[in-house]
Amino acid sequence: MSISLKTVFAVPLHCKDCVEDVTSALNKVDGIKTVDVDLSKQLVSVEGSAAPSSIVRAIQGTGRDAIVRGSGDPNSSAVCILETHEPSHNAAPVRGLARLVKASPSSTLVDLTLSGMRPRTTYFASIRAGGDISRGPLSTGGLYKSIGSVTVDEQGAGQAFIVKDDLPIWELIGRSMVVGVDKDCKKMFLEDVVGVIARSAGVWENSKTVCSCSGKTIWEERKDVVSKGMA
Repeated sequence: MSISLKTVFAVPLHCKDCVEDVTSALNKVDGIKTVDVDLSKQLVSVEGSAAPSSIVRAIQGTGRDAIVRGSGDPNSSAVCILETHEPSHNAAPVRGLARLVKASPSSTLVDLTLSGMRPRTTYFASIRAGGDISRGPLSTGGLYKSIGSVTVDEQGAGQAFIVKDDLPIWELIGRSMVVGVDKDCKKMFLEDVVGVIARSAGVWENSKTVCSCSGKTIWEERKDVVSKGMA
């Protein structure tokens, strides 16, 4: 199945050389069809089948950071911050991020990134029936949908880009996602990571540059996010 996804990124760009550096780096990423850069707005629009996380890494490889500003059509994308509920890890609970985007009327893309996990371990992602994470994965309810697997490296980091059929975004909002060690996604363990799936902005839906709640710029917020392991 041929898929194509449009994603917009905020990137600090200062001149035409910046544009050329970023464009050149992105043109080397497999699956990217088009790259459009708006220097005045410091936005990079990318279309193709490449995972948003791989695009961020390519931009970061030029010495610049990147923030996903929107992906897919309106009301067609979601995000889930994955955290551990093990008491010994409460100081830095975030272990990963999942982005879910509708790719076609029948398919959804799941871009899953993990860090700080048990090294050299295969984990299995699933959508749960409920969104109660008060007791971590133990309170999320039964299995709603299995997603797929991701194997982390010796540093405990891993990434998977999965295409799933029959997984409408609107049915996922408010449910939880668990990434755990049980292959059948039926047994939950405290070491599994979990988060609630929330709506995310589509392309061109998110134009803010300053948060109305904190007064911070998107780049100041980005530093907070990175420090918590959410990027």
